[in-house]
Amino acid sequence: MRAVLCRTRGGPDDLTIEDIAPPSAGPGQVVIAVRAAGLNFADTLIIAGKYQERPAYPFSPGIEVAGDIIAVGPSVGSLKKGDRVMAILGYGGYAEQVAAPAERVLKVPDSMDYAVAAGFPVAYGTSHVGLCHRAGLKSGETLLVHGAAGGVGLTAVEIGKVLGATVIATASSAEKLAVARSYGADHLIDYSREDVRARVLDITGKRGADVVYDPVGGDAFDASLRCTAFEGRIVVIGFASGRIPQIPANHLLVKNIAAVGFYWGAYMKDNPAVIRDSFDELLGWFTEGRLRPLVSQRFDLAEAKAALKLIASRQSTGKVVLTMGG
Repeated sequence: MRAVLCRTRGGPDDLTIEDIAPPSAGPGQVVIAVRAAGLNFADTLIIAGKYQERPAYPFSPGIEVAGDIIAVGPSVGSLKKGDRVMAILGYGGYAEQVAAPAERVLKVPDSMDYAVAAGFPVAYGTSHVGLCHRAGLKSGETLLVHGAAGGVGLTAVEIGKVLGATVIATASSAEKLAVARSYGADHLIDYSREDVRARVLDITGKRGADVVYDPVGGDAFDASLRCTAFEGRIVVIGFASGRIPQIPANHLLVKNIAAVGFYWGAYMKDNPAVIRDSFDELLGWFTEGRLRPLVSQRFDLAEAKAALKLIASRQSTGKVVLTMGG
């Protein structure tokens, strides 16, 4: 089977596409014939050796896939051959087949195609748990979403609206902001030419945002500290800007602000019930038509380098996926 392999720390151009032996299903595992794999900014970090997970070489990147179960190992409960599923992996998804722990595999609704399913778990799971479980976003509150047209940012806009929040979206261009507006954003800020702090305070009547969802870090985080409401919560998702900000503790103290760290992947090990409950609600919303996942671009597995470069450049909107063509 074909797989994209990372043999040394580096960038997308250092990856290779090779034929390797297909996996088998061990105890508690299923083997999935992958139809599509979601791409994430985390994939660019893991191949550079900068992510929380550092697998031994060689490995295939890719932390979310969708496809059909073709083999079931011992001690697997309700899953069976032929089931349409999505799976959450530590790595290994850029391949035509993967072995996945059964507890990290979810059945896909009939109305959800493989490309959408492949890009669903990480982005929607991150935003849902981040906003509901970590930030406790309430109806009527104001939510500020940075990077609002990207993979996780756009899902935060959507989920914020489902939860009844007023959503302020920031992005780097009018085109990206138009995408955020089409998914429900109430107010738009182009941070390439506008002062984020001043605009948020103007929009909120000087009060500030109740919850800030920040996958960007850097200047976006610095601005957020200065436009968060009394008892506001800043959810630290990641640092796509490349700069990890430092937090002056006096800023948190003066307005009783909470800076909430959030690494979604940790729940898979430390509290998997949170993940399961989250997906129960998310997939219910999807089947009710309350979520409209955006897959903006699809690449063949052989084009993985180009797809990852697009993700690394932060030029994409919604989700980018790999498909397993010829």
